[in-house]
Formats: sequence, structure tokens, C-alpha cells
Amino acid sequence: MSNLLLWLHIAFAIFALGPLTAVTMAAPRAIRNKNVPVVVNLQRMTRVYSLAALGVLIFGVALGVADGQGVLGKWYMTASMTLFIVALVLLVMVDRDLRTAVRALSSETPDDDAKVEIGRIAALSGVIALIWLVILFLMIFPS
Repeated sequence: MSNLLLWLHIAFAIFALGPLTAVTMAAPRAIRNKNVPVVVNLQRMTRVYSLAALGVLIFGVALGVADGQGVLGKWYMTASMTLFIVALVLLVMVDRDLRTAVRALSSETPDDDAKVEIGRIAALSGVIALIWLVILFLMIFPS
């Protein structure tokens, strides 16, 4: 059972977190180019991959429980899960900013070009990518 949970945990990490990072990093360029259909698709993909990313956390916790060695009580596991939740909260903020950018770019007002959202999405995407790397480090090296 542990092997299956580990496989699912790693598969969700690869197939959800990788594309999620790419999608959030691509959003500022699409907003700058005022490509509304692409921004709409990126916003939808951000939401779908964020929900899929929950699988990483769910199967990781299930793996820790199934392991039976009390690994969930280790400091690096607590830090990793906390960072993961912080990343999910930041993804909610990115999703909100993407929705705002779609509204701004879809409006008839030429003044509103979503420059604030571009900066915020770029910054949050970078922080989220850094969080994924810190979690990866915590999963490999302290154990």
C-alpha cells in the first residue's frame, strides 16, 4: 500500500505541480499581450491544476499515516505541509488576480490594462515556485 501511495504522491507532484508552475508563470506575458482568450484559459488551468495539487498533499499525508513510523511528526514534514498550504493560499490569490485581469482586459476602458495584476501574479508565481523547491529539498535531504 505504501508503494502505491508513494507512486500517487510523486505522480501528482509531477503532473500537477509542474504544469501549475508553468501556467502561473505564463500568465503575466499573456496579460501584457492583452490576449484575453489565453488569459481565460490560463485562469481555468490554474484552478484545475490547483485542485489537482491537493492530491499531492492528500497522498503525502496518507503515505505518512500508512508508514506507521511517526514520520508526520518530524519537523521537516510539518514545515513542508505548512509551506504547501501557504502555496495553496497564494494560488487562490493568483486565481483572483487572473479573474481581475480578465475583467480588466475585457472591459471597454482602454486605460485599464491590468498592470497591477501582472506584477502581483509574477511575484506570487515566483514565490510559489520557490516554495515547491523548498518542499522538494525538505522531502529529500533531512530524511
